Amino acid sequence: MSGSSNNPHTRAIAQFISQIKYEAIPIEVIRRIKLLILDSLGCALYGSALEWSQILRATLHTLDNTKACRVWGTPEFLSAPHAALVNGTFIQSFELDDVHRQGVLHVGAVTLPPLIAVTELRPGLSGRDFLRSAVAGYEIGPRVGKCMGPQHIGQGWHSGATVGVFSAVSGAASALRLSQEQAIHALGIAGTQAAGLMAAQYGAMVKRMHAGRAAQSGLYGALLAEAGFTGIVDIFESPYGGFCSTFSRSNDRFNLDELSWELGRTWETMRISLKFYSCVGSSHTTLDAIKDMQKMTLFGADDIASIVIHGSQVTVEHVGWPYESQGLTSAQLNLPFCVATLLLEGDVFVEQFTKKAADDKRRIELSKKVSVVHDPSITARGSNYRHMVRVEVCLKNGMKLERTVEAPGSEESFASEADIVQKFKKLTTHIGGAKADNIVDIVLGAEKLDRAEQIAQALTDA
Repeated sequence: MSGSSNNPHTRAIAQFISQIKYEAIPIEVIRRIKLLILDSLGCALYGSALEWSQILRATLHTLDNTKACRVWGTPEFLSAPHAALVNGTFIQSFELDDVHRQGVLHVGAVTLPPLIAVTELRPGLSGRDFLRSAVAGYEIGPRVGKCMGPQHIGQGWHSGATVGVFSAVSGAASALRLSQEQAIHALGIAGTQAAGLMAAQYGAMVKRMHAGRAAQSGLYGALLAEAGFTGIVDIFESPYGGFCSTFSRSNDRFNLDELSWELGRTWETMRISLKFYSCVGSSHTTLDAIKDMQKMTLFGADDIASIVIHGSQVTVEHVGWPYESQGLTSAQLNLPFCVATLLLEGDVFVEQFTKKAADDKRRIELSKKVSVVHDPSITARGSNYRHMVRVEVCLKNGMKLERTVEAPGSEESFASEADIVQKFKKLTTHIGGAKADNIVDIVLGAEKLDRAEQIAQALTDA
């Protein structure tokens, strides 16, 4: 048993996971979570056929003949942990999925795979139970990310893989209806599995898999705790070897109060934004700024003398390095390359990142005119302004343009249901309109489902 004196924040999170009720969740949060879920599933269905997804699928099938849980977008089955691994990889496979900016986390990619696996392992979970559990996952991971702050990714940890385990385990534990004590152990089991290095952004396929590993770790944590396996009971508070102290390499470069402040009253789910560019979230403010400037002054790639992007230290380190062709991962995570893509191609979506895109000489040459520099005043504003940029565009005719954007447009004004459905259908043209419509109907009407495993069934039918 774990006392409350040495683990008040872990205990508060566990209490939330074990006691959250559908009826206590505000209707606007329910509406939002359904749209977020639909967006993530569209990303997964698109990602299921990509090269790295196919390699992962094929490799897992050589290891695993279990037919427990569905591999989305395919007729295939795997064991629950392997299904969570591959489905999480699908969602995060092409830089299209959601992001909680302050928590530095792609939430759906780590929450949904283990949760949907639980609906298959334990048939009969209702749609309302599914949505309740999804909210549990979407609430906890971002809070851990806010606790750790943007320096977590700045130190080289990939937060989707480290922080992500807590969204994963929270959703799965809620669906399994773990007690508060079991949930404490589930958090401790998941937290000790956290791992993921940001160097993966420089061209490695493994970056796509980080979310899947976090999803898998969360599922292990919840199932093992249910069976009586014990974990670190003060996973967040422990001054030696705890998640916060170890990953921050300190006893003070994190804020434990972020973990449980207003938990169940203030909803982080409402702070999650969607991507309408197929690239890392740290680049979206710059792309928005350039598009805004183009609305006022018509210019294109041939008109550019130079572009200087002033941003936070995290932006510089995360996306601002001089571009070198190392594959699509690095192309989608490099800000100068994405700026060049927008200027030359007119958009930054899936059509702009074909297999040959990373070696596009025109984009590489134009990216050399783009520099990303540190603005200490932006860094000083903290994690709420992590993506803030001031973009200066110098044209060959001598004109200078400037635009400051504090947050991506999708965060300042959340996308409409129609826009989200349209994005889903753009990503799922390969499965046919009728199947796509069925998934949309099931997800947006999830609270009416008697059996939540219908969601997995619809994805497999795709």
